[in-house]
Amino acid sequence: MKAWIVEHPGPIDGPDRPLRRVERDVPEPGPGQIRLRVSCCGVCRTDLHLVEGDLEPRRPGVVPGHEVVGLVEVLGPGAGRFAPGDRVGVPWLGGTDGRCRFCRRGDENLCLAPTFTGWDVDGGYADACLVDEAYAYVLPDSVPDEQAAPLLCAGIIGYRALRCAAVPQGGRLGIYGFGGSAHLTAQVALHLGMRVHVLTRGEANQELASELGVDSVGGATDTPPEPLDGAILFAPAGGLVPLALRALDRGGTLAVAGIWLSDIPALNYSGELFEERRLRSVTANTRRDGEEFLGLADRFGIRATTTAYPMADAPAALADLAHGSFSGAAVLHN
Repeated sequence: MKAWIVEHPGPIDGPDRPLRRVERDVPEPGPGQIRLRVSCCGVCRTDLHLVEGDLEPRRPGVVPGHEVVGLVEVLGPGAGRFAPGDRVGVPWLGGTDGRCRFCRRGDENLCLAPTFTGWDVDGGYADACLVDEAYAYVLPDSVPDEQAAPLLCAGIIGYRALRCAAVPQGGRLGIYGFGGSAHLTAQVALHLGMRVHVLTRGEANQELASELGVDSVGGATDTPPEPLDGAILFAPAGGLVPLALRALDRGGTLAVAGIWLSDIPALNYSGELFEERRLRSVTANTRRDGEEFLGLADRFGIRATTTAYPMADAPAALADLAHGSFSGAAVLHN
């Protein structure tokens, strides 16, 4: 089979070409695993961080991609949750130990020994991939493959970030950055009755936010028109943290949704943290988060704005993501 591997992490536009397409044996599933024939795979900013070296690869030659939609081909020993031909989604969270103190209390996103798809184990930038069946998702029949792929990380992590931002019903949410995850989160927030204010750069992103019916759209460094009950930072820009904290009302929470963030400037306690403003990170997700979000996506008709690329053009898709050349999410197709 054909697969893209991270060979030499570095700038996606650099001369060393960090991604290389190779021929590999089709993987055989182990106990509890299933093998999927990949239909499509979403392109996540985390993939870009991995390819460019912001996230150090966990092993040489790893295949990126963790928003995978495919059909079950082969069941490993003991696997029985799915049948050959079933349509399945593969997410970022690929496995947990199930034994540590966090798993025992239901916080498997904080597991001490997790496995992540496309980082620890090979992901979906390939013709086929393996997944532990316990961590795969049943996909809503109402959502076609290309629409389903971005839901599996961008959607799920955005939903967890929305929960972490603790916006009350009818409250005011600020969204900083408006890419693949944010445009899905905004739809959920609007359906839940929140007032949504988007602050982002890029004319295409601002236009998409307006088309989705948010309450206001401004530049990334603008002040929203009203104090925020909660905010989510999707842009990997630590310099926006003080601005977002200052935009919060008393008791508001800023949730940082990315796995990587540039350095945060020094914070002013009285202006940015006092009056019980909170700053918290979002670390992966639980399987329950994913199931809840996919249920809401089906119920509310959440739809991703997507740009399709052939799997052979994975480097171009990542480069376009780096340069903000599309709004919404990119999806690679076999």
